[in-house]
Formats: sequence, structure tokens, C-alpha cells
Amino acid sequence: MKIVVTGGSGFIGRSVVRYFAERGDQVTVVDRVPYRGGLQVPVILGDLRDSAVVQASLAPGTDAVIHLAALTSVLQSKSDPQAVYDNNVTVTQALLERARHIQLRHFLFASTNAVAGDHGQNVIDEASELHPLTPYGATKAAAEMLISAYTDSYGLLGTALRFTNAYGVGMELKDSVIPRFVRAIATGSPVTIYGDGTQVRDFVYVADVCRALSLAIGHEFSGTLSIGSGASHSVLQLLAKLEAIAGRTVERHHVPPKPGEMPAVRVSIARARAALEWSPEIDLDEGLQRVWLDLTTRPA
Repeated sequence: MKIVVTGGSGFIGRSVVRYFAERGDQVTVVDRVPYRGGLQVPVILGDLRDSAVVQASLAPGTDAVIHLAALTSVLQSKSDPQAVYDNNVTVTQALLERARHIQLRHFLFASTNAVAGDHGQNVIDEASELHPLTPYGATKAAAEMLISAYTDSYGLLGTALRFTNAYGVGMELKDSVIPRFVRAIATGSPVTIYGDGTQVRDFVYVADVCRALSLAIGHEFSGTLSIGSGASHSVLQLLAKLEAIAGRTVERHHVPPKPGEMPAVRVSIARARAALEWSPEIDLDEGLQRVWLDLTTRPA
């Protein structure tokens, strides 16, 4: 297949590009950032807010687009909601319209459980009421609605995959909780914990995300799917697992929680299991071992 991966230079994007290239597909990367994923693949370097970049990215004959490109900072979405709207909604609409004109078959979109907002300790699934708490979550929800409309109106197979906290090898440039904790433990530095650390999250290994994308194309699925591990762990549990891997403990500094942070993210992956026959293969213990080895053995 001829597959375009927007945001292919990012953490998830590099894994997705490698997965589909090794599967034998013709993969093109579209990103504002140069691609350094170690493969010789075509790269379109540019901003998808530019209509010429959209035109060049989705050429006739393209079979699928995996749309990962987005502004993902929750804090930035609150300080500059217009920029997040332009990058996350307007770009998605432009890609969908181009997909319609070239009669593209598969449109896969990286969404998030943040579209559902705070459901307390309840499990979130695809039928949960959408109540995003931030402009970021709202832009992802809006994009999901656009994809649904294009699916029903034009026969496009549009799939929104709501990823939970994706992690894995290749997070050296990330500042999310897992690489932050790994760096702190590896150097003996204190770790910063927002709130009391009892907030729970679902962590899904990036290779399992790649398999879900592949199966969605293979099953010709359209609709919304939650892609996670199906098991949630607290921040304190996460830290304890990494300390056990390292064989040492670190000092903990608790700071006030981030505004709007949800106390729990618990996700059902039952629909993905039923629709795609997909289930995660790498549990948190194995995944953290891989990340620890990757981040602590890289050349300085």
C-alpha cells in the first residue's frame, strides 16, 4: 500500500513509519521536522496548514493516510487555543477534503481519551459522553466528528483511534512522565510528582499502537476505537516499577497538580478486541524494561 504518515518524525510517527515500511508498504513522511528515523523513505517537509503541502502530501494513488500530526500540549491549547484549532481541526478538514478528491480509501486519525473528559473512576469507552476539559481535547473531538461526517457522506473508511499514554523505545526527546522518571532515576536526581501521585493512567506500548493501526486497515474498519492496555496504574506505581528495574530509589518532590488534571483514566478496549481481534502484547513491566534499557544505554 501507499501510505502517508503525517507527523512521521515524532515519537509515535517514527515507530509507525518503521512498522509499515518493514511490512512492505511504500511510506511517505509528512512533517515540519526533518525525519531521522533511520530509514530511506520519501519525506515532505512542510506545514500542513499550507494547502500546497496538503496537495503534495496526498497524491492520487495514495491508499491510506495515518494522521498523527497535531499540537498535543494541553497547556499550549489553553494559552493559544486558536493555534491548536488551526493545527488540529483546520488541517484535518483540509486532509479529509483532499482525501475525498483523490478517492483515498483509508483515513486513520490519532485521537485521545481526552475527548471524553473527566469520568471520575468510571471506565471510558467509545459510547462515553464527550465532555473535553481543554481546547486540545475539544479539537480532537471536533476532528472525530469531521471524520465521521466524511465517512458517512463520501464512503471514506475513517477511523479515529483514541490512544491512551503511548510509550516505548525512542522517547529520548520526550518530556512525558516515563522518560522524566527514567532520567531522574538514572542520574539520582529527585523526581517531580504532580499532586499526591495517586492519579491513574493507562499506558500502551507503541508497538501495540502500530499493530492496531495495521489491523484497522486490514479489517477495513471505520468508526472509533479506544487503544490502550486496558489496565491503569498510578503515578506512584509507575515510579516504583522503574525504581525496581534500576535497583535504587530516588527522592520525591510533590508539587500542586496541573489545572484540569483528571484523577483517573480507565479505558475499555473491548471494541478493539471485538472489531480488530487486537489486544496489547507488551505489558507495562516488559515495556518499562525496554524503555529503561533504551534511554540508559544511548550514547551521550
